[in-house]
Amino acid sequence: MSKGKEEPGKRDINNRTFSFACRTVKLYQYLAKQKYASEVLGRQILRSGTSIGANLEEARAGQSRADFVSKCNISLKEARETHYWLRLLKETKIIPPEKIDNLLGEANEIVAILTTIVKKSRIAINVD
Repeated sequence: MSKGKEEPGKRDINNRTFSFACRTVKLYQYLAKQKYASEVLGRQILRSGTSIGANLEEARAGQSRADFVSKCNISLKEARETHYWLRLLKETKIIPPEKIDNLLGEANEIVAILTTIVKKSRIAINVD
């Protein structure tokens, strides 16, 4: 957690989660115009999908390595929740698969990246 030069992968995940949040907002705007169930699910996705990057930003300013791990873990939980809501939209055909598969794939990748970050960071400080 040095204040010096960032590792390339860390900046990439921040950019990816910000872009993901922007796409989530656009998805919400679309869902909010639909039937009631779509609007409710849209609010869930909006909350969890935008929280991923916000918690990563907080992690970058963590007061300790343990604080960093905690915030990254919250980001991971939010990413997994967002993935769930996206799967639900796809399987219920509220959003056609061809329209949501790309976003679902990005959610999968973000979950994988955050899982790795959390695991490696926990090992570095021996947190269980």
